[in-house]
Amino acid sequence: MSAPHLTTTLPQTMFINGEKTRSAAGKTFPVFNPATSEELAQIPDASESDIDHAVRTSKAAFESDTWRNMPPAARERLLLKLADLVEQHTDELATLETLNQGKLIGFAKMLEVSGSVQWLRYMAGWATKVEGTTFDLSIPFPPGTRYNASTRRVPAGVVAAIVPWNFPLLMAVWKIAPALACGCTVVLKPAEETPLTAIRLAELAHEAGFPPGVFNVVTGRGETAGAALVKHPLVNKVTFTGSTEVGRIIGRQCADDLKRVSLELGGKSPVIVLDDCDPRKAIEGAAGAIFFNHGQVCTAGSRLYVARSIYDEVVQGITAVADSIALGSGFDAATQMGPMVSARHRDKVLGMIAQGKQEGGEILSRDARVERDGYFVRPTVIANRACKPLSVVREEVFGPVLVAMPYDDLDDVLGEANASEYGLGASVWTNQLDKALRLVDGIEAGTVWVNTHNMVDPAMPFGGFKASGIGREHGKAIIDSYTESKSVCIAY
Repeated sequence: MSAPHLTTTLPQTMFINGEKTRSAAGKTFPVFNPATSEELAQIPDASESDIDHAVRTSKAAFESDTWRNMPPAARERLLLKLADLVEQHTDELATLETLNQGKLIGFAKMLEVSGSVQWLRYMAGWATKVEGTTFDLSIPFPPGTRYNASTRRVPAGVVAAIVPWNFPLLMAVWKIAPALACGCTVVLKPAEETPLTAIRLAELAHEAGFPPGVFNVVTGRGETAGAALVKHPLVNKVTFTGSTEVGRIIGRQCADDLKRVSLELGGKSPVIVLDDCDPRKAIEGAAGAIFFNHGQVCTAGSRLYVARSIYDEVVQGITAVADSIALGSGFDAATQMGPMVSARHRDKVLGMIAQGKQEGGEILSRDARVERDGYFVRPTVIANRACKPLSVVREEVFGPVLVAMPYDDLDDVLGEANASEYGLGASVWTNQLDKALRLVDGIEAGTVWVNTHNMVDPAMPFGGFKASGIGREHGKAIIDSYTESKSVCIAY
């Protein structure tokens, strides 16, 4: 099924200082439709000089009277206006997302666009609610002197935001909305695979009335454009969502530069099904936890632990679900799962499935390899009855690949759930409150869901333990991430 007709041309430029911009060196790279492998556009491949231009523009905008002295209520109105424009362009943005990322058009509308609107409106309200504290001091000198002391939250400055390819528009909004609400300026670098909606978002922000230079988008490769952005001396804060491997590189650079950084990284989320859980509910929940967004989710429930008494029934049911899922273009109403984002990622996922089988995992589902145009991988269920230390149990696959293991004892499964370098998310499926709370208390993860999975909200903090990251997105917690605390002491 062909894509709906776009009312605008595909974005093929960066957006810096309120203007569509090409790379100074004239270099470009292609972006593709992962459902067909067809080239969509040539996008600027930013050089270090392009990054320098964007950051200096952002710094000048931050220091300008237009932005620095803008009342918080005015920033709130700009974000609300941007939310309205994103909502008005739902069909266009969703079409761009499905073309460039491959996700189902319904999910593109509901999650990417509607979710972005929700986050923009929520964070807009925080612009007028950034606050400090007052407190008494006990300084005894000079004699007779009194003190008035307080703190205030001030914008961190220029923010370098680097986002992944699995939720390109929504992840961009997760970064820019709170940063702009706090009074920072932003240079956003989308993933090289999926830059189209980020560029369009910057154009809409300009249309909403954001001053030039406040929100810029640069495109390019992580090892060049991304690295130049992270290490730029005028960047005050780096926020990154992506792989743990790249997060470590960014973290080391920011440590050397003494630069503020927050990292939302990889995951290997356990799904724990207790013996009292209705097997039908467990099948539906576990399948949704891993197959949502084609498994390309940092909190994907890729490790399934099922009580031995219902293990066979649950795993057979999930395998039946996997084998019934229809693959195809996200624009086709009959499609239930789209492609991997790129040929390289498809090959990585297939390679990890093959490695899991070689190490002793039992493939229960159909052959994962798909002979058709595009970058497709069939949903895959691997039984690991002996609980062997398979690579697909340890390493993040970031695809529709589930490894299922039985357990007998609650303490044992808690130990297995925590036996990972990751700690982003987890879910527990049970009707027994005492056991649910025992697992919630013991699981080492930033979010633990009970009888649900992959649910997020702008009011609920999100982030990871251990190698899954540093810092939290959303809610009040995110305000501290984009502001500095300044103490004020007045003697009188």
